[in-house]
Amino acid sequence: MDVLKIDNLYARRAIRSYTDQPVSKDDIETLLKAAMSAPSAGNRQPYHFVVVTDPGVREALMRAHPYAHMLLEAPVCIVPVGEPALSFPDAPEYWIQDASAATENLLLAATSLGLGTCWCGVLPIESRVAAVRKTLGIPASHVPLALIAVGYPAENKPPRVNYKPNKVHWERW
Repeated sequence: MDVLKIDNLYARRAIRSYTDQPVSKDDIETLLKAAMSAPSAGNRQPYHFVVVTDPGVREALMRAHPYAHMLLEAPVCIVPVGEPALSFPDAPEYWIQDASAATENLLLAATSLGLGTCWCGVLPIESRVAAVRKTLGIPASHVPLALIAVGYPAENKPPRVNYKPNKVHWERW
């Protein structure tokens, strides 16, 4: 895999339409390696990933999330799952930051491989958390963060930069 360039950041877009081309196991493992290379508080890595390729399970996940219709087309869904017990005892919610950083690495790696992704948030909506947990058999001690659709894009979105100088504060607020 080529080293990510800054243009990759701008090229990453939410893709909601996919071709039927399968994603190779090697590419999926590359995405997971990239995810697990993200920074993590104390390098505790309080997360797991559930990889779903079965169309029936992807459909069940789509039913669990009102905005995840693209899971019917995307050949892969990767679900980052937090394990709060692995976070620092005085900061058990750090897993959310760690799993989010891992997810962003996964999205950027997918872009560099020519794959499209769409991050569909599960946490903090408890009904989504419960439905995804039930569908995938995730233990109560673990929390699904999101549904990440992965596949070859059937749409072409131009890169964009969302820089807003009015949201930047130098030295102090």
